[in-house]
Amino acid sequence: MNSLDERSRSCWMSETEIAHDGTLKNDVACDVVIIGSGIAGLSTAYELVQRGKSVVVIDRGAIGGGMTARTTSHLASALDDYYSELVKVHGEDSARSYFRSQAAAIDRIEAICAAENADADFARVDGYLFPAHPDDEADLEEEFACCAQLGIPVSWEDSAPIAAFDTGRTIRFADQARIHPGRYLAALARAVRHGGGHLFPDTAYVGDEETDGKVEIETEAGFRIHAAAAVFATNSPVNDRVAIHTKQTPMRSYAIAGAVPAGSVTDALYWDTLEAYHYVRLQPLGNDRDLLIVGGEDHRTGEADDMNERFDALERWTRERFPAFGEPQYRWSGQVLEPIDFMPFSGRNPGNDNIYIHSGDSGQGITNGVAGALTIAALISGEPAPFAALFEPSRKPVTSRPSLANFIEGQLGAAKNFAEYLGPGEVASEDDLSPGEGAIIRKGLHKLAVYRGEDGTLSQRSAVCTHAGCLVHWNSLEMCWDCPCHGSQFAPDGAVLNGPATRPLAAADPD
Repeated sequence: MNSLDERSRSCWMSETEIAHDGTLKNDVACDVVIIGSGIAGLSTAYELVQRGKSVVVIDRGAIGGGMTARTTSHLASALDDYYSELVKVHGEDSARSYFRSQAAAIDRIEAICAAENADADFARVDGYLFPAHPDDEADLEEEFACCAQLGIPVSWEDSAPIAAFDTGRTIRFADQARIHPGRYLAALARAVRHGGGHLFPDTAYVGDEETDGKVEIETEAGFRIHAAAAVFATNSPVNDRVAIHTKQTPMRSYAIAGAVPAGSVTDALYWDTLEAYHYVRLQPLGNDRDLLIVGGEDHRTGEADDMNERFDALERWTRERFPAFGEPQYRWSGQVLEPIDFMPFSGRNPGNDNIYIHSGDSGQGITNGVAGALTIAALISGEPAPFAALFEPSRKPVTSRPSLANFIEGQLGAAKNFAEYLGPGEVASEDDLSPGEGAIIRKGLHKLAVYRGEDGTLSQRSAVCTHAGCLVHWNSLEMCWDCPCHGSQFAPDGAVLNGPATRPLAAADPD
């Protein structure tokens, strides 16, 4: 199981089949084993196969069924956290390098689509950043001046090209792009297998050992993978308890999609300056229709359960700006990990020689995932890796005001969660749960995650996340348990859907 098994369905999930080799059924050996089969994992596999490496990819659920299946797939070299903020933390040289990494990722996706004949609807489009409120124009002025100083191609427009809505003065970012992520992953998977790589779904990682310059990966079924190197590309690193997790915050984001007449909305990327910001793109459908995809309404994972209100807010916002939008055909959520210093973590895992990680994608998961793959593949192959220093996972939090505020906010969230151990349950007893509901119940000294199935049967597990001991919260949209501390997710029966946890919620302790 992975996050594909959560309840909501994105617009990408129903039509994409990704070829694979079936569940791993024996020990295997390879040059590189990759844990995780989303954009970062399959992109890394592709780059390594192109270099002649033998590659094995495993995933706890379906290949391509993790958070990449829940993205809206904006390919942006514009930075969702703003280059003006990045400069305050890392300086101008690093900000220029980060822009180059994102532009390189878009170029690489375009090149792979051509080389592999990928039917993935890749298209170059402009991106528009417009003010959510008139008072936000000062923020746009600062961002424009910063981008111009860095050499990023931007221009002023009187308004974003939204026919029915005057956005006010807008920054245009050239050479952005969009793609169908499911079809792109399918193309990567075909190329990896054609190059001799193997993809094993439903093959869960449970442990690793690095000795004598080699890495051994243990799977839940007991089979082992022997490799010269391992790459963890699992949204949140499943091989680490502390080093990376204290430097990023898990966030839930929401998206809706519905048909509009073809040509009624200009094919572009759109963002506003709201916190949390809205993000918009098109996906061509044919038959004189496009799919308008709109996201936003973010919150820290596990700290809200008002999803219907958030979807309603997204719909209202969308209809005010795009009146051709009808009823949403899709409503879904996904998780992003926000690094405290605005850049992802891609490279050698702290304390290891031959184990690599990719995480911290923020709202730029596709481009960051590809940039991370380019970096990790180069490091493994002993080649120059121009973005390695930028994405170094062992880098210390920079104590500038923006990153320090993010770090403190993340730690306060964890402290708040641990304080819940002392409080009452959310409901008094199982009798308070209707079919399809979950809640935390106190039983003596213990807190239990209790779910009543649609047939009335009860599932009772410990509410303690098996990663670092935080208490999980019920997510009524996705019908799963979310951990607010580091982003682990569990099915109603406690099975792991998303790391960093690798073990299911424990059985309920008897009183």
